[in-house]
Amino acid sequence: MRIYILGAGGMLGRALTKEFAADEIIVGDLPETDLTKAEELRLKLESFKPEVVINAAGFTDVDGCEMNKAACNLVNGTSVGELARICDDLKAVLVHYSTDYVFNGKYKEGYREDDEPDPINAYGRSKCLGEQLLRKNCAKYYLIRTAWLYGEGGKNFVNTVVELAKSGKELKIVNDQSGNPTSVKDLAEATNRLIRSNQGYGIYHRTNSGSCSWYELALEIKRQTGFDSEIKPVSSKDYPRPALRPRYSKLINTKLEELRSWPEALKEYLTNLK
Repeated sequence: MRIYILGAGGMLGRALTKEFAADEIIVGDLPETDLTKAEELRLKLESFKPEVVINAAGFTDVDGCEMNKAACNLVNGTSVGELARICDDLKAVLVHYSTDYVFNGKYKEGYREDDEPDPINAYGRSKCLGEQLLRKNCAKYYLIRTAWLYGEGGKNFVNTVVELAKSGKELKIVNDQSGNPTSVKDLAEATNRLIRSNQGYGIYHRTNSGSCSWYELALEIKRQTGFDSEIKPVSSKDYPRPALRPRYSKLINTKLEELRSWPEALKEYLTNLK
């Protein structure tokens, strides 16, 4: 396939570039390829004539979005709408990633693909806007919601815990937020399978199976790596941050086969990290 990957320099973008290496791909990222410059992007896409455009670009600093709402709305919202319009004109399939943070986190059992979004922070609202404009402007799309990503080539919770543990000091980890830890490698593979499947266009939830709290994730990292630092559970109220986080943001997949469990995926990542 002819595939254009946006945000290729990021953690997910790198995994996607590896996953689709056998295809005819062009990768784009800042500063050469800017999602917010629609006309320049249109010219590049018209020149390449992709069958599929995968958008892994985004403003993902959740607290940073609270400080710069205009920028996060531009990158995660209106620019996604413009990209959707371009893809629709080119008859290209658009794959776009959204987040568990489009939900308010009130429901312990989690959220299905057709549940109504109700974001509680600027990041979630910007991603929700992007979802709305994508669905409005493009007929052929896979909107993939995912959560708690980790992998090579980017800042993430797993790497942070491993690095902090090297100090030997006690780690204080939030225990009142739960979600689905997800390997970008597994997400990239799942994206490939979805594109090549006969599944209808629409919204899909793709995470590793199972859920946990940040504290439980840290405990599993400790169990698998054997580091000595103690881990203490704390409340979100003990560590106030600019952006509110949903308490329960588990994504429920009702359309496709489950991906492998998050502890299994984590084990492979930590083994390679060593």
